[in-house]
Amino acid sequence: MDTLTFVSAVVALAGAATTAGLGYWTQRRLRVLEQRNLMDSYGASLAWSAYDLQARLYNVLRGHDVDVSPGPSRGFLTSFHVRGTPQQREYVRRSTVYVLAEYLGWVEILRRDVQFLDLGGSRANQRAMTVISSIGTALNRTTGDGDVLRLWRAEQRAVGELMVHPEGEPGRRRCLGYAEFCARLDGDDAFRRWFDPLLADVDRLARDTAPAVPRLAELQRKLIALIDVLDPKAVRFPQFRDLARAAAPAGPES
Repeated sequence: MDTLTFVSAVVALAGAATTAGLGYWTQRRLRVLEQRNLMDSYGASLAWSAYDLQARLYNVLRGHDVDVSPGPSRGFLTSFHVRGTPQQREYVRRSTVYVLAEYLGWVEILRRDVQFLDLGGSRANQRAMTVISSIGTALNRTTGDGDVLRLWRAEQRAVGELMVHPEGEPGRRRCLGYAEFCARLDGDDAFRRWFDPLLADVDRLARDTAPAVPRLAELQRKLIALIDVLDPKAVRFPQFRDLARAAAPAGPES
């Protein structure tokens, strides 16, 4: 092989190696961007579901404060469940269970479609997973008389799975809407069996909120912490944080 041929072969080999290397890093970069886009998209939906759940907990906790305070005013559960019309009572039951189930649905979607370990350099994603895990622990915790709306870890997964819309696909998944959720409760006995205990828990909560206050307050604080991670600049929820924090009773974090 003459010198010119040898040099040409080396140059060609180097070019092929460079092209392969660039292709690998380009594909890896595109994959990271795709996953971050998924996290941005799903993270926004998860943040909204966390907001809706903490808002309902706020109404329950604030309503309890109103109920135990002097005066004629009545709190949320007393007004619309205990003393409300049958339609109002059923709305309170179903909507309370729905916002909890929707949150678990978005957690399940995130678990399915976003590979957090591939985003190990993202501290925000690591913090989000830490807070999501702590929320799961709060939902799972046994505290005696205050165990309303408690779900074991496997039950949390099961409820989340049921809330994922069957027509979704990776990258485009969504949860059941409220109307779809109510239709499934009314027409699917197997579906409803998973939610009957939670609906009964709302009835228990309406009868006596006090035992559940510490646990529900802890859960609300953790949901606010998740929103802080997912919406650090308060773009989506600019006004609720101070009000929600002021309303949540202080307690130990775990």
